Amino acid sequence: MYYDIIIIGAGPAGISASLYAVRANKKVLVLYDDKSSLEKTDKIENYYGFENGISGKDLYKAGIKQAENIGAYVKKEEVIKIEMISENDYNFLVNTSNNSYKSKVVILSTGNKKNKPKITGIDKFEGKGISYCAICDGFFYRNKDVAVIGSGNYAISETNDLINIAKNITIFTDGEEAPNFRADNVKIETRGIKEIIGNDKIEKVELTDGTDIKVDGIFIAQGVASSTDFARKLGALVKNDRIIVNDKMETNIKNLYACGDCTGGLFQVSKAVYEGTIAGLSAIRNC
Repeated sequence: MYYDIIIIGAGPAGISASLYAVRANKKVLVLYDDKSSLEKTDKIENYYGFENGISGKDLYKAGIKQAENIGAYVKKEEVIKIEMISENDYNFLVNTSNNSYKSKVVILSTGNKKNKPKITGIDKFEGKGISYCAICDGFFYRNKDVAVIGSGNYAISETNDLINIAKNITIFTDGEEAPNFRADNVKIETRGIKEIIGNDKIEKVELTDGTDIKVDGIFIAQGVASSTDFARKLGALVKNDRIIVNDKMETNIKNLYACGDCTGGLFQVSKAVYEGTIAGLSAIRNC
């Protein structure tokens, strides 16, 4: 399936981008899965046009319906991977848990989720064995024992990127239900994680029952992938968990844009709508 613009995220930034893109007669797909932080907001009283305020949940639903009403395709599917391709005018292959889509432009707008598990040792070993990108760092663990922390489709996607590189892979679900996944060099461990242990580098994972498992590196893939996860994998600049963009919401990767909370700054609906507007208008010119 082919689209001019694919937008990842259905919050104020992504929906605002879609409104301008559709009105410019572009074929637009909005993909979303995880709950938006907007839905968790009980009442918004500092956004223009609502004299008595509005609940975040109502605003979120109204935005999605508005995009659908003017012709945007909106689908609730978890995006697990975005790849760069070169197929005529199409630059990106967006893979979800159910389908694959091609687009000329991608706009990242899934907010600023922090999927880092609260496990002792993760902060200590970031950059010293802890990674958030199997495609980026898997090469450094050739024929070694690695771990993937996570239990969903995103964790499985990261594992698949490591299967032909690492010697052995352990998927640690950290107490969550085990995924339905099998491979010769993959083991699934559902016991909880107490601590990541090592000196200058990671040496092992200690479980809550006191046993430990040797690993050389750990890939974090908890929950669903965020905008910053996708940006890193595509080679876009990320600093302090925010995607670096210019005043047109362009990343350093051609035809890849980002807007909303994932770019940092004020975590406000008004800011997200503004950046989504700029991203949508900028994207129109490139497809």
